Amino acid sequence: DSDGNNVSLGTGGAIVSLMDLSGLLRGGKVHAAVVEADQVSGSGDFVHWTTAHTPGLHAPGSALNLARGPQRVIALLPHTQEDGTSNILAQCTLPVDGMACVDTIITDLAVLRVDQGRLRLTELATGWSIDDIKSRTAALLEAAPDLKEMSFETLASSAPQKVYASGVEAIADLPDGAVVMIDGFAGPGGMPHYLLVSLRDHGAKNLTLISNTAGIARVVNFGTPPGKLAIDHSLLIENNQVKKAIASYPVSPSASNPSAFELAYRRGEVDLELVPQGTLAERLRAGGAGVAAFFTPTGAGTRIAEGKESRVIDGKEYVLERGLRADFCLIRGYKADTMGNVVYKGTSRNFNSVMAPAARTTVVEVDEILEPGQIDPEAIVTPGIFVSRVVRRPADFSPYE
Repeated sequence: DSDGNNVSLGTGGAIVSLMDLSGLLRGGKVHAAVVEADQVSGSGDFVHWTTAHTPGLHAPGSALNLARGPQRVIALLPHTQEDGTSNILAQCTLPVDGMACVDTIITDLAVLRVDQGRLRLTELATGWSIDDIKSRTAALLEAAPDLKEMSFETLASSAPQKVYASGVEAIADLPDGAVVMIDGFAGPGGMPHYLLVSLRDHGAKNLTLISNTAGIARVVNFGTPPGKLAIDHSLLIENNQVKKAIASYPVSPSASNPSAFELAYRRGEVDLELVPQGTLAERLRAGGAGVAAFFTPTGAGTRIAEGKESRVIDGKEYVLERGLRADFCLIRGYKADTMGNVVYKGTSRNFNSVMAPAARTTVVEVDEILEPGQIDPEAIVTPGIFVSRVVRRPADFSPYE
């Protein structure tokens, strides 16, 4: 850590890059963050210790990501400085690293909640009074009706249960009108065939489908045994479950053998938002990393750019594209452990790693489910924090009809 102490990886942990870590924070995947603050204001602003210890330079480190992504921000700091000056102020006196983001303040003397711009004293250290805390706090403070003594008991906790018995159970709460990401490329490899069948049987309607192809494996026959049809997104189209597709290549390479989506589009039954393949991947990555939009030169001056904001940067035109988020993501993996850490194989790597972080509920279909620690942390591509549910594809299931 920053103090030079060794940090060990827990059982079932994964090793991620700093980019992935920043995406975890910005993308809302972290429930709570603890920031080591130097100052906190009554409205929830905070100054990180790295900024306070580098006067005139402003070095916030990861504090800005910690301030904006997590669902809850807890500031940890001494209540006062050595000279008795309060660290909890009406307004911070140093450059602020997070505006109105702190929910809870924990000091050596008390626990305070930031409630609609006001501080409420909820817990007191043993031997201290309300007046003691007020005299050491340079911001308006009131005692909560349920004020109690600070407690240091260890709370019981357990890892969430992510393994589901079947595909239908894993998506049972997928509602009508949901936005659903489903991976896949041109051929049948790498698609969550079992979850596709499960979604068809589940029957949710009016879905917005985000995928690379919207289902062309059925018509291109790459790697498909003679006399068989690959299971792909076409199952959902033919079952009248899709109202719109956001895709890169939703058409068959053969005009005489159109895909189910093409036919439905010609009949006016579905809408289409066409996205260049690289832009689709980047929109997915941005959505998962908490980036609302970005500029790209791809599509500038073409029909792809119609109706979109553009900007000339260094003499070159760029088009504004928005990050993509979904309610559910259904993807294919090779192996996973019960904590949701996933390893891919071959073409199951295609869009999966960028789709998984970009949905509120990510469901992965795998061939084998292992116990935590049975997967090499260095081999994990999608950490379990991005995966909500895991289901094993039945051994007798065929990806072909």
